[in-house]
This record gives sequence, structure tokens and C-alpha cells, in this order.
Amino acid sequence: MSDNPGSPAAVMRQLHDEHAPALWAFCLHLTGNDHARAEDVAQETLLRAWRNATVLEDSRGSVRSWLFTVARNIVIDEWRSKRSRREFPTDELPDTTPTQDRTDELLQSWVVAEALTRLSQEHRDVLLECYYRGRSVAEAARRLDIPEGTVKSRTHYALRALRLALEELGVTQ
Repeated sequence: MSDNPGSPAAVMRQLHDEHAPALWAFCLHLTGNDHARAEDVAQETLLRAWRNATVLEDSRGSVRSWLFTVARNIVIDEWRSKRSRREFPTDELPDTTPTQDRTDELLQSWVVAEALTRLSQEHRDVLLECYYRGRSVAEAARRLDIPEGTVKSRTHYALRALRLALEELGVTQ
């Protein structure tokens, strides 16, 4: 028995097919490679997507970004609730060595990568050369085989287009 293309089951199947591998990898990262917890977080995220299908349909931003944000919030809420329930004897304090959490950085890089896909190839090329590879205008012009003035103007308009793309994805300044 197949689902109607617009049915909730078909929409969720498509959501799963398109985003489950990336969501799984992100959940593994969030849980420190704890497969059981990552599976729970991914399932809870997809369950919330099912319950909030209208939010996803009306979303101005990326569905994947929404899923990652929900997964991140689930892990944070879980951590906060465990922390509030724990009590430690004063002679056995837990290790408080700070660990570097790159979750925000990773999520931000995915959102920027998504926004970059919405730019023209010419705009992506100048941003790649000037910002990601750190090349000067003259070096970028040589590599792209265009005049320096064109690199400058494309960079200006590429940054404006990137800002708009990020706003469409729900990123605010």
C-alpha cells in the first residue's frame, strides 16, 4: 500500500530520506559518539518534526537547520535536567575540566554552507577565493581570470546576497 504524495506519512518519509544521514551524524557529534543517545535524539527530533509539520512547511529557512537546532536543544535540555538532578558528595567532586564544545560553530558552518548554495557560481567563487582561501583581490583576479575591479564588485554583491540568504534561513544579526 503506497502513500499519497502529499500525505503526512509520505512527507515524513521524504524528510527522513533527505535528512536522516546528516541528522544522525550531527546527533553522534552532539552526544560524543554515544550511538544509543544519538539514536534517541534523532528519533525525538523526527518525532517533533512530525508533530510540527506545519512549522516546517511555513519555515522560511532550511528544514535541515531546523532539525539540527531541535536536536541541539534536545541535548541541551537533557544535559540541564541531568545536571539539576545530580548531587555530589563534597569529597568526590566531578571533573570540571572545560571541554571545547564546537556545536554552535558546526551548526553555524552548516547554515553558512546552505546559504552559499543559494548564491550564483560567480559570487561563490569570489567569496571562496577572498574569504576562505585568504587571497588578495589581485590573486583572486588572476585565479579567476577576471579584472580586479570585477573581483571587488562581485565580492560586494556576493556579501549582500549571502546576507539575504542567511536572513531567509532565519539567521539574524
